[in-house]
Amino acid sequence: MVTKPCIAALICLAVAALFQSSAAQASEAPENKVDEPKSIQFKLTPSYYSASDGNDATDINLRGNFGQHTAWIGVYNDKNGYRQERTGYEYRLDFELIRWVLSAQSASGGFVGGSASAEIGGDTFGILGFGRTNLREYYNLNFDPNDAITVGIGSRAISKTELSLFQVRDDRLSTQQRVTHFVWRYKPSYPQRVTVDASYKSGLASDNIFIRGYGLSATYDCNPYFVRIARDQYANFTETNLIRLSIGMRF
Repeated sequence: MVTKPCIAALICLAVAALFQSSAAQASEAPENKVDEPKSIQFKLTPSYYSASDGNDATDINLRGNFGQHTAWIGVYNDKNGYRQERTGYEYRLDFELIRWVLSAQSASGGFVGGSASAEIGGDTFGILGFGRTNLREYYNLNFDPNDAITVGIGSRAISKTELSLFQVRDDRLSTQQRVTHFVWRYKPSYPQRVTVDASYKSGLASDNIFIRGYGLSATYDCNPYFVRIARDQYANFTETNLIRLSIGMRF
């Protein structure tokens, strides 16, 4: 049966394609059409979550990108029988020295959320972000607080390298939850890319005990394929530690 989140995601992809197609037809300069995408580019990511409490899980996510538009659908299942379907949409705006990303998502069970983030600057830039949800039940796959602000700094001044340091902190629920990330991205040669994300978290866990933990993920891309392995202590500020394995492809 096709669920409402799935239908919404398909609508987002269709609207994105229509929007870009209309914009291309309206342009009178042929040279502007060279870089425009000819079709939606997809990214499929199946993941497996090995949990310290034995409640292992799987997730599968499909993203579609068309120029400035990205939409996705996904479904999460764990051994205890919890299942959640989700869909989302993202729109990117580039004003040279300010680059915005606006996103919205929903999930089965009534969850709705949205966020806005920006990079401000050139090769060296500031990072700002803000997110809000309706506080309904949601299995968070980015392991950072959703109702939060993000502040950080980044740089692309080194050849083939991007560095960023930022913190995501709860500013709504008085949990004191903070997650600090240091991310290193390196492109040795096309089509390869290596990404390492080291994180440190602190704050009140689900049982109201103050915890501190670490996370580390490594991703290797060789277009169109990629693989990611990660370990998260106190995932989603619970007592559970996770090892995550993701593989996928673009097509």
